[in-house]
Amino acid sequence: MSRRGGPAHRAYSVIVFVILASLDNVAINLVPPLYGSIATEYDVGEGHIALATTVMFLISAVAAIVWAYAGDRLDRKPVLVAGTLIWVAGTAWSGLAGSYPSFLGSQALAAIGLGGVASVSFSVVSDLISPRRRGLVMSFWGLSQGIGTLAGTLLAGVLGSTDWRRPFLVVAVAGVIATAAYLVTFDVPRGDSQPELAGVQYDERIHHDHLPRILGRRTNVWLILQGCTAQIAFGSLVWLPVLFRSRAEDQGYTTATAVIIGSVFATLFQLGGALSILGGLIGDRLQRRTPRGRALVAAVGVLAAVPFYVVLFFVPFRIDVPNGGSPGAVVLAVLGDVVTEPTVGLSLATAVFALALTSANSPNWFALIADVNPPEHRGTVYSLGNLVNGFGRAGGNALVAVAFGRLSGAFPPPLNYAVGLAAFQLFFVPTGIMYWLASRTVARDMAETHAALATYGQRETVRPAPTP
Repeated sequence: MSRRGGPAHRAYSVIVFVILASLDNVAINLVPPLYGSIATEYDVGEGHIALATTVMFLISAVAAIVWAYAGDRLDRKPVLVAGTLIWVAGTAWSGLAGSYPSFLGSQALAAIGLGGVASVSFSVVSDLISPRRRGLVMSFWGLSQGIGTLAGTLLAGVLGSTDWRRPFLVVAVAGVIATAAYLVTFDVPRGDSQPELAGVQYDERIHHDHLPRILGRRTNVWLILQGCTAQIAFGSLVWLPVLFRSRAEDQGYTTATAVIIGSVFATLFQLGGALSILGGLIGDRLQRRTPRGRALVAAVGVLAAVPFYVVLFFVPFRIDVPNGGSPGAVVLAVLGDVVTEPTVGLSLATAVFALALTSANSPNWFALIADVNPPEHRGTVYSLGNLVNGFGRAGGNALVAVAFGRLSGAFPPPLNYAVGLAAFQLFFVPTGIMYWLASRTVARDMAETHAALATYGQRETVRPAPTP
């Protein structure tokens, strides 16, 4: 395939980048479902294996800044290949590790590589897609990461049920195949999708003294900071299976059956995330009318979702499944309850609608970063936001556990979980406010960025050709 590909080559390249973004989330989420099996293998507590996950998240978030800076400064294709091969090596090593220290080291190595995939890929994809369609394509980008999370959990459970090492080796092979597919993608030049740079070779690169310029765009500040409060709220939602498990136990189901019920409900509720595509489309459409469009869509989405989440946590519903039945029978019964039990159907509809509203955040956040930053800054801004997101999600997950314990004295389960989760959704309020503040600065920041790109394009166009 040629360097400057046509529509088919570009579409192929976008698909490969979406798969790469999905695969890195598959790799990150292999370990949690296998905590018990890995701990037994190495004769350590599950907390030791959980530490590997914590280390992976932190190292990946920090490494992403280094990778993003390298990608914004150097040729992005070798940078992305290097990052992919590093996480592939670390993942394969995880499946072969003979001791706990070796396993911990392998996860750290994988995390270093994983930090480079999303940040550098985001920079490339933003150059592949025209500003008019960024919201739509970025919704697929965000959706692929969610699918990767679910796929990693599923692969770990299915392939690792009898041999926990197998999922790591399979994903490592998939990473090698994806790398081979990436080698023939369109080697997109920086700024290729910018109308102001049509026909111009854009040679600008990030430098270490550009950080004040990046933070001087006030929209960037709001886009980075909103991730902290948003991810505290999102981080609390990982406890949804616990809430519904507790509700099932409160209705007299055994713990084993209740665990299946909680997991199925939590998985069903994630269906709303697929509607991020709608949020991206609405953002694209409104953005053509006003520069504030994407930020307003995100602001309205996260603020409007709060009351629906509160209803979800408190709405009563009755579950009718075979107590002590096989996992398959319980799953089928839960799916049947969605149709036959009005309260269960109402809960599912409420959850899907709430997640659909908050999912407007993701594609418009991605697109806004591309809108207000020149090509050489996008990967770095994305990685800064991702770093803040990581700390916010970790904080939310830890704080809500403490809140549940404190609330249990006044509110017995499952009410303590409902009250705690409802309280943590209030963190979406400052998130919405920060998107609204971003909507007030985005027009100016976009205008300044586009003016600078237009000036560069005009300067390069009129530059005399070198004499032979």
